[in-house]
Amino acid sequence: MPFHSSDAARSSTLAEKLLSRAAGRPVRSGDLVVCEPDAAMGTDGSIPMALDYLRQVDADGALRAPARPQKLFFALDHYGAPSGERALALQQIARGYARDHGIALFEAGEGIGHQLMMERGHVLPGQLVVGADSHAVSYGALNAFGTGIGSSDLAGVLACGQLWLKVPASLHIELKGRLRPGVSAKDVALTLAGRLGADGAGYLALEFGGAGVAALDMDDRIVLANMSVEMGAKAGLFPFDHCTRDWLAPRTAAAFEAVSADPGADYAGRVLLDLGDVEPQVALPHRVDNVQPVSAARGTPIDLVYLGTCTGGRAKDYHEALEVLRGAGQLAPGVKLVVTPASESIRAELEAQGVLAEFRAFGASVQAPGCGACCGTCGSVPAGGVRVASTANRNFKGRMGSSDAQIYLASPRSCAQAAVRGTLGDGEPA
Repeated sequence: MPFHSSDAARSSTLAEKLLSRAAGRPVRSGDLVVCEPDAAMGTDGSIPMALDYLRQVDADGALRAPARPQKLFFALDHYGAPSGERALALQQIARGYARDHGIALFEAGEGIGHQLMMERGHVLPGQLVVGADSHAVSYGALNAFGTGIGSSDLAGVLACGQLWLKVPASLHIELKGRLRPGVSAKDVALTLAGRLGADGAGYLALEFGGAGVAALDMDDRIVLANMSVEMGAKAGLFPFDHCTRDWLAPRTAAAFEAVSADPGADYAGRVLLDLGDVEPQVALPHRVDNVQPVSAARGTPIDLVYLGTCTGGRAKDYHEALEVLRGAGQLAPGVKLVVTPASESIRAELEAQGVLAEFRAFGASVQAPGCGACCGTCGSVPAGGVRVASTANRNFKGRMGSSDAQIYLASPRSCAQAAVRGTLGDGEPA
């Protein structure tokens, strides 16, 4: 039976409200609940292992059909031709199971699964949407409970259409004010990572609220939800408002029921952040929480600039970066620039606008949409010792496929500044 907020005896957080709906009963932080996700996404990096687990469900080792194929989505976004025969064989396993059971498939080159789930209307307010990839937390930008699961959990969803979760307590992130010119949501995310630490929100839901939310567009919200996992969070959740409604309107006609936290909800803690106080930030190697103002890193040499990923590969990111390139007129000598849009629709939009032609004119390498270079499975893998300025979400050693590379995380504008200066921090406000 559907859960209604009137069933609750006390005020609830957004996470509690969303998981109460998914569980069909009122739940509280700390409860263990069995939920039926509204959608589940797997990638070519997680699906083959999930199918191996699924074989273990039946004594004869048969690969059973999925319980609810209409709620499943497979994304071939991690591997490409340079990944090698074994990786391509894993994609074939995923393709075959999807074909045999009518599962929606995002083919290689269509884009990053998380971006496709959102832009194609497969994530709706009020839903529980999971992905066998940690950055499924991105879905929280749309007033859904989005969270990452493991391959064994995905196997459970395949087998019975359900999974269990522990309901997280919530940390309220109260935003006020507006971002100053030249400052982006990536800088906000890095500011929070520096303040909370890489595990400071361990198994908490970050619930973003306050008057400052209205000053953030959907691209901004996706960045903050996406990077909540880099602080240890189980989810990064946003309220529903006109921005959510307007963003969804051209993407889906499906009905949904938005969810809001109750006044007086019980939070594990509160963080107040004035967006007007945020300045451009950089995460130094090899930790996302090793954060300082990018101006303090002035003079750090950069060899490769990477503009892409599910954090920094949307049209807005490329327009902001291109504005910097246009102002400078050229890349710094010796700097390589790589552009990887988050989806084919974003790539096509940028191509039609002439944006990608401009990037190519500056000497950039424009690659097919996907995750490859971010996680080092294909695309531009940096050589040993290369210093990378990236719009991605992680910079631990070996993340991009080279254990000797040094990855600096920053906003599209700051990365573009590094591309035209050859160093971090130059051209940034002090």
